[in-house]
Amino acid sequence: MEVIKITGCKRLKGTIEIGGAKNSAVSLVPAAILSDTVKITNVPNISDINALTQILEYLGVSVQKDKNEMIINSDNLENKPITLEQSKKLRASCYFMGALLGKYKHAEMYFPGGCSIGERPIDLHLSGFEQLGAKVKLVDGKYIVDAEKLVGADINLRFASVGATINILLASVLAEGKTIIRNAAREPEVGNVIDLLNNMGAKITGKDTSVLQIEGVKELKGGEIAVIPDRIEAGTYIIAGVMTGENLKIANVIPEHFSGLTKVLKEMGADIKIYNDYVIVNKVPHLKAVDIVTEPYPGFPTDLQQPITSLLTQADGESTVTENIYENRFQNVPYLVQMGADIKVQGRMIKIKGPIKLTGGEVVTTDLRAGAALILAALAADGETTIKEIKHVLRGYENIINKLRAVGGEISLEDV
Repeated sequence: MEVIKITGCKRLKGTIEIGGAKNSAVSLVPAAILSDTVKITNVPNISDINALTQILEYLGVSVQKDKNEMIINSDNLENKPITLEQSKKLRASCYFMGALLGKYKHAEMYFPGGCSIGERPIDLHLSGFEQLGAKVKLVDGKYIVDAEKLVGADINLRFASVGATINILLASVLAEGKTIIRNAAREPEVGNVIDLLNNMGAKITGKDTSVLQIEGVKELKGGEIAVIPDRIEAGTYIIAGVMTGENLKIANVIPEHFSGLTKVLKEMGADIKIYNDYVIVNKVPHLKAVDIVTEPYPGFPTDLQQPITSLLTQADGESTVTENIYENRFQNVPYLVQMGADIKVQGRMIKIKGPIKLTGGEVVTTDLRAGAALILAALAADGETTIKEIKHVLRGYENIINKLRAVGGEISLEDV
């Protein structure tokens, strides 16, 4: 069993380069099968990409990888049912449903997997497909989505879901006529997918707004895209710098993508200097307590809720965090309490009293961002922390151990 071991209270100095966005890359890869040959650069080296590559190869797609570049050739793509094992490996497997439906008017797969952070239904995805003219059947746990033809529709999402927005985009770009997606997600990762689809020959307008318009085309050809910098990875390391940084530089970022985080950090009194494509962070003696509410972009991101909870244990006074996106995203709390934190869970809100001195121990990651939160806590804690079930962290953070070690973190990956 692999574990991460961290000895805390080391100052982080130097530069951390941010890689490609996990949440963007995992949608760009399935989107590529709508075309013939697609080149994707700045792809993060994470296990989720490996899982998607396995699905591509199972479908007969040729995949060439060279460091952080992928060339995906779908000339020999075969529309086979995606197996239960492949579907449940990660949430992003669901994007093959929209892409295969768009290309072949037929898709079969099981309910997608991913982190267990609460109800993660795909009803908005399926409703969008149905409004485009598809019929959805659930047979022995497998979704069979079929259409004689797909025809543009006016689709109003009940919630601004990133996954549903992207999946409906994938299904609609080859549909007949015009599709409108209202209350569409505005996250930068959605914009990255729109750019790739348009580079392939799609006709999508409204990028970065809540109303997307798609004029269906007959085919898509070619395409090249660079994965945008990972705003959640950047935010995680920025929080690390606030907790224990000394002129820690977070480079290769787009600051406007994590403005929801920096607004909160400035309210707390953090020492953070923002430049065109990098950020400098320092630890300060005192931080103010704040109240945080997670919201769709450009609000405070749910994916940084767990990491910032570790920081709030160091703030003066009582902070609150209200989780509006996922109802089961406080699984890191018991382990932070075990490390000494004073946190109370009240439904979808937690109350954090600080500052508290954290102490190392043995903890378990329950999901990707909970793992990040525990790593941050361990970096600031007295003594050594052993973190189990680290597969969750490796799903979404490229070279996290090497990156932290390079700036002074005492962190290692060990087999025990």
